[in-house]
Amino acid sequence: MKFKQAQLTPLLLRFGLAFVFAYAAIGSLMHPSVWIGYLPSFLLHMQHAGSLLKLFAIYEIILALWLLSGWWVRYAALLTTASLLGIVLAQPADLMITFRDVGLMFMALALASL
Repeated sequence: MKFKQAQLTPLLLRFGLAFVFAYAAIGSLMHPSVWIGYLPSFLLHMQHAGSLLKLFAIYEIILALWLLSGWWVRYAALLTTASLLGIVLAQPADLMITFRDVGLMFMALALASL
């Protein structure tokens, strides 16, 4: 079965965004000491920063699976947009790292608008 471009575009956006969230989640679960530094500085001083990292990884996995499922894509894309915006706003001093998230956020907005 051939995909029409109208079908292929949202599929590619969903897969791309899901990959990013799944990669970050798996990476943070496998190597938390590397990823914990990406938590906002105000959360790093909390006693349970490692637990917050695990909870966010679980959230990212759920979001990736939701994007892959194709179920209520607009809402998944809007939640993805909000998540990426939150990441950027929570770390304004780290824009050198989070600048990519701005592009991903606009990909999620494009997906929501399809």
